[in-house]
Amino acid sequence: MSKNNLPSITQVKYGVFNDQDVTQFTLTNAAGMIVKIIDYGGYVTNISVPDTAGVWGDVTLGFDSLAGYTQKDNPYMGCLVGRYANRIAAGKFKLDGVTYKLPLNNNGNSLHGGERGFSKVMWESESLPGDTSLRLTYDSKDGEEGYPGNCKAQVVYTLTPGNELKIHYTATTDKATPINLTNHSYFNLSAGKDSTILGHEMLINADKYTVVNEQLIPTGELPAVKGTAMDFNVPVKVGTDIAKVAGGYDHNWVLNKRTPGVPELAAAVYDSRSGRYMEVFTTQPGVQFYSANFLNGTLTGKNGVKYVKHAGLCLETQHFPDSPNQPAFPNTILKPGETYDQTTIYKFTTK
Repeated sequence: MSKNNLPSITQVKYGVFNDQDVTQFTLTNAAGMIVKIIDYGGYVTNISVPDTAGVWGDVTLGFDSLAGYTQKDNPYMGCLVGRYANRIAAGKFKLDGVTYKLPLNNNGNSLHGGERGFSKVMWESESLPGDTSLRLTYDSKDGEEGYPGNCKAQVVYTLTPGNELKIHYTATTDKATPINLTNHSYFNLSAGKDSTILGHEMLINADKYTVVNEQLIPTGELPAVKGTAMDFNVPVKVGTDIAKVAGGYDHNWVLNKRTPGVPELAAAVYDSRSGRYMEVFTTQPGVQFYSANFLNGTLTGKNGVKYVKHAGLCLETQHFPDSPNQPAFPNTILKPGETYDQTTIYKFTTK
């Protein structure tokens, strides 16, 4: 791919899900960066960016066909997550005096919206004026997966001229409901040259993190990261202290002081071999850094590659896990008349 392309968005049929055609959209900017997205689950299937030598490579994990994304064992590889990203303890919460029960799809807890979260449904799709924006809309009905209220979610993916993938999330509801939307892309900036991300250097702009129990449910404690394996305030290779973290990294970091509504630096990742550098900016108060601890080589991804443990990393910008049950955490309850409004930007450069 060369520079000086005309920005564009094209589409092709990608498959069929529940008798509905699935479309893959290809967003291309003038610099030649490519982002591919499908309207099943809102999956980002490909992100192609250059290394320091100008060699283009796909820096996301994923699958070659729709069957990969719809398979039971797909670990949310690139999807939109909702109605509530991450875990809710014991799959229940109390709101306005009513106890709501959710599917228990993760060790007795509810994870990523339940059995049929936003990652497993068809979204309405529409290309927007300006060549490189795709709007996805999903109407989640009252009671779906146990959540109250008819909730209308809208996500706009935009590929900017500055090699940024901007994700703008909005939602409204007719009854108070928890909401926490994110994207669950797995990144490997070597574009497949390295089988793991243990050599990637990571920075996370956070002085605290949420301690979790053995089921990855927050205890409510927010200790300082300084001097621990959770300290990424200066860039550290992912593999440096990962052995000190039981099970590997799968935690929420409490991002440093946020200006409301302004995307600020949450994290940055650097692959010295390729020179690719990714910065993550967000309006969200937290980010879940997941080091793909549950991949084990049994999953076949793009080009027949077997995805081994730590093959990629996720930086899921979010509100904190289990917030509906943790009053001290930032509020995740959306009420009628309010609009949920969050933005996350993944910016790609080299250095």
